[in-house]
Amino acid sequence: MSWANWIPLVLAVFIVLPVLLAPVSVHADRVVSRFALLIFGTYASRRGRNKAIRKKQLRAAHMPTTYRTYSAKTMLYSAVFAVAGTIMGMYVIWFGLVLLAIDAETIRQTFPTELHFLTDFVGLPSLSVLELFGLMVVTSLTLGVAFAGATYWLRWWYPQYVADERERRIEASLPRTIAFIYALSRSGMEFPKVLRILAENDGIYGESANEVRVAVRNMDMFGQDMITAIQTMARRSPSSQFKEFSENLASVLQSGRSLSTFLEQQYRDFQEEAESQQEKLLDLLATLAEAYVTVLVAGPLFLITILVVIGIAVGNTLEPLRVFVYVILPASNLAFLVYLLSVTDTLSTQRGYEDVDAPVDGLAGVRLADGAGSTGAQTDGGYEQAETSADRQAANRDRLDAYRRFRWLRGKLGNPIRTVVERPVTVLWVTLPIAFLIVALRLPGSLTATGLDIRSFDDVLIQALLFVVGTFAIAFEVHRRRAEAIESAVPDLLDRLASVNEAGMTVVESIERVRRSELGALDAELDRVWADIRWGADVETALKRFESRLRTSIISRVVTLTTQAMNASGDLASVLRIAAGQAKSDRRLKRARRQEMLTYMAVVYIAFFVFLFIIVVLSTVLIPNLPDSGTGVINGTGAGQTGASGVPAVGGVGATGGIDKAEYTLVFFHTTVLQGLLSGFVAGQLSSGDVRTGAKHAAILVALAYACFLLLIPGP
Repeated sequence: MSWANWIPLVLAVFIVLPVLLAPVSVHADRVVSRFALLIFGTYASRRGRNKAIRKKQLRAAHMPTTYRTYSAKTMLYSAVFAVAGTIMGMYVIWFGLVLLAIDAETIRQTFPTELHFLTDFVGLPSLSVLELFGLMVVTSLTLGVAFAGATYWLRWWYPQYVADERERRIEASLPRTIAFIYALSRSGMEFPKVLRILAENDGIYGESANEVRVAVRNMDMFGQDMITAIQTMARRSPSSQFKEFSENLASVLQSGRSLSTFLEQQYRDFQEEAESQQEKLLDLLATLAEAYVTVLVAGPLFLITILVVIGIAVGNTLEPLRVFVYVILPASNLAFLVYLLSVTDTLSTQRGYEDVDAPVDGLAGVRLADGAGSTGAQTDGGYEQAETSADRQAANRDRLDAYRRFRWLRGKLGNPIRTVVERPVTVLWVTLPIAFLIVALRLPGSLTATGLDIRSFDDVLIQALLFVVGTFAIAFEVHRRRAEAIESAVPDLLDRLASVNEAGMTVVESIERVRRSELGALDAELDRVWADIRWGADVETALKRFESRLRTSIISRVVTLTTQAMNASGDLASVLRIAAGQAKSDRRLKRARRQEMLTYMAVVYIAFFVFLFIIVVLSTVLIPNLPDSGTGVINGTGAGQTGASGVPAVGGVGATGGIDKAEYTLVFFHTTVLQGLLSGFVAGQLSSGDVRTGAKHAAILVALAYACFLLLIPGP
């Protein structure tokens, strides 16, 4: 084949490459945008189907572009992929004609018997030049139009998808966002400042804070008044609930009604709405759990049994069984798990936060006195030489810079247990290399004269898998229980702080008094907060350190709310009462959700036990009593005929020549291990909304499957 035949394909790649690089390269995106505006910019600005709706979707999705640019790039992308699809169409039809031109005898000699049905489709006679040209034109145009249409549709579907996802996240975080606004407004803080503080804490309050940032940006950058900015924020929001709240908020601010009364009522209304939304979500999860058990547990079990029976009665079905077990079953479980992640992503509240800056970091921008401007005074009242002072200052700055550069490494390696408890995923940095090393060292033991011993290699892989998943499960369970203990103590902490603050004590006195009481997991941490204050740290710095040590979302919300309220007023009682009520409400919802989801987790476990029982029965009872592959073919159907194991051959069973028992048993073993691994992660996602919780369930189910086959089914 001449190299000139590949020139159109190289041209197609060259055309598509800038489009593919645009999402990851600023320079490529700038070039593509300029070409798009140059070619399609005028048309995009004057015309456009559903222009108003698409503008609204782009704003709701917070896409960092204008409608004109996005529309022009969409047209350019569609044109580029139309050209690429047209070129690819020529190669597709050419490759297809090459395959169809193979003669039937070559197929019979090259492929196994199971694929001889392909001979019905080959042996295509030579086409004339006109027929070949027409076929290529039709195929190229079809693929070109399909590529262009799919690109155009996907480009306009994506903003709608992002907007819908943002709507779901906004409504999930709305009750605690309104509680934050309500609490700060009760503290006496100016409302524009409340909005600015909320916009700065998007890491805690999520998409609701990102929506508020729209109003803050319009006030600070474009000079809009607060009412107009809030109304603009309402129009741009994808959430109908947030839009209603914003419009009502603007009306209250305009009318002069009591803002605290309005926010209190809105908080209670949205709390009830959150409970209603949770009930709907739990109903959906119940349906998904039943569908999972029916389709992905009972369904595969039924299909595997049917394939085994067909293999016994008609012929070998090992290849279709392998395709189902190794491809279809894992892909279906993973697809279900991905969908489940998208449904339950708002349930998990255990989020980690990076360390807040230590107080020493605040000195980074402080101007140090140099030798010329320094008096050279020492603490004892004496003086030192300017050169010595400058050298010492330079050495101190170098040491401080080195400390800052390597502080993260010291924090992780200096206390590895704390690092693993706070960030369980770090345990994988150690266990994964160890597992790979163990597999590499034990691999030669699985090699035999005839090749790789699959049973022995399975032992190595499964033991390594149990080691990795099991250690992560233990680390994450410790982390989860620690977070649960902290979150359960937060409402009591807030109530007690509010009580002593109402009695007239200052914030410092309140912390000192509350730390003496019993608060479970927070006792040691409050002692550390008090130690920071005694050693000269202000309350805000001590609470920030407290937040950085615990790393939970509820503590971050409490610390942010408390520190901001302290800056507005010393009377924190009302603010703390509101925060305590929000924490109690979250705990109540979480307990109800956990109780309901426990049923779904039990259903998954029971379904897996049934699955494992049937597979073990097939492997220990049915398969061993069948004739081995390679035995003589029994043509008769008399009662006196028996198979290789002495069991009477009935009808077609004896006529098959037997099946490969070892291969079927191996496939059954792999089926239970894969099903146990995937069912464990599904059970974790259903029970807690966090796929990491499924690590312990996956380890338990895989260990059960492995133990059953080790004890009940001896190796060959």
